[in-house]
Amino acid sequence: MSEPAASVYPTPLLTRTDTIIIGAGQAGLSAAYYLQRSRVDFRLLDAAPTAGAAWEHRYDSLRLFSPAWASGLPGRPWPGNPLRYPTRDETTAYLRDYAAYFNFPLETSQRVTRVAPAPDGTGYIVETAAGRSFAASRIIVATGSYTTPRVPEWAAQLPAAMVQLHSRDYQRPSQLPKTGPVVVVGSGNSALQIAADVAATGRAVFVAFDEKTPAFPNNQLIWALLTATGLLGISRHTALGRQMRSRPEPVVSGDLAKLRRFANAQFIGRAEAASPTGAIQGQRAVSAPLAAVVWATGYQPDYAWIDLPIFEADGSPRHQQGLTAAPGVAFLGLEWLDSRRSALLNGVGADARRVVAALLRMPKFC
Repeated sequence: MSEPAASVYPTPLLTRTDTIIIGAGQAGLSAAYYLQRSRVDFRLLDAAPTAGAAWEHRYDSLRLFSPAWASGLPGRPWPGNPLRYPTRDETTAYLRDYAAYFNFPLETSQRVTRVAPAPDGTGYIVETAAGRSFAASRIIVATGSYTTPRVPEWAAQLPAAMVQLHSRDYQRPSQLPKTGPVVVVGSGNSALQIAADVAATGRAVFVAFDEKTPAFPNNQLIWALLTATGLLGISRHTALGRQMRSRPEPVVSGDLAKLRRFANAQFIGRAEAASPTGAIQGQRAVSAPLAAVVWATGYQPDYAWIDLPIFEADGSPRHQQGLTAAPGVAFLGLEWLDSRRSALLNGVGADARRVVAALLRMPKFC
C-alpha cells in the first residue's frame, strides 16, 4: 500500500512566547517598555509596516492637543522644543524612534485575524493574515481606541453619489469635490480642526457642532495645572471620575474661536437628520445642498477577531481597569480605560505600567 500524500498546506510555524502585544501605537509601545524592563519574553505585532503607522494616515493639519513635554511615553522624552505642540508627522516619527531606540521585538505586517484559547489549554493562539501563528500565556490588546467608523443611521438618507468621508480617512481638502458646500459633522477637537482646514480653502463650510460642548483654553499653564493636580488621572471608578466621564468631552477654545472667525463657516448646531436633497438638518439651521460630508463622529468597537467571552452586548470589552475575566488577557489604550488620559500619549504609560504589573503577578494560564 502506498504512503498517503503529504498535505500541500503545511501547518504554520508556531512561535512561542510569554506575552503577545497586539498593536504598536502608543499603548502597545508603552506595554513593550514595561515588559522589556521586567525581562519578559514577548512579541509586539502590528498590521502596518512600521510602528505608530496609524498616526501617519490621519489628517495633514493635525497637531497634538498637549505640548511635547506632557506627551512623552515612558523612558524617552520628546526631542526638540518641549513647549511646542507636535504635528502629525512629528508624532509618527517619535513613535518609530521610540520602537527603534528600545529595539523591541516588533513583528510588522502582521494583522491579527484571530485570538483564541489554545486547544491544549495552555494559553492562547494568535493567528495573523500573513500566515503566522503565535502561542502565549498573556495577551495585551493595544489596538487603541475603537477604529471602526461610526456614522448616524440617518446618513443613509443622503444621495448615494454624495462624497462622504469619515475623519479616519480624511487627510486634506483636495480629497473633496472642487466646488460646492461641505459639512463637517461632529463636536470634538478633530471636527474643529478639519472644519478649519476646509474653511481655509475659501469654500462654504457648514459646521454641525453641538453648542453645549464645553470649551477650555489649551496652554502651558493649563497643562502644568492638569499635571500638578493629577486631574486627568482620576479613575473613572471614583465619584469624581464618574462625574467627569458623564460630561461631554471639552474642546480647545482657541480652535473653536479660530473656526468662528471664518466668514465662510456657518454653525448649524448638532446634526439631527439628513435629506435626500443632500442637506443636513442641525438644531439651529439647515445646510444648503452639499457636495460632501466629513463625519467626525467617532468610532465603534469591532473585535470579531477575538474569540473569547469578554465582551458586552454592544461589542465593547468587559474589563476592570483593563483586565478581563480571561486569565492573562488585558486591554490598553481605550478611552476611559481607567481615566481621562487612558487613550492619550501623556497618560497611556501609567495604565501600561499598572496593567503589565498586574498581569505578571497572575499565575500563567495553563
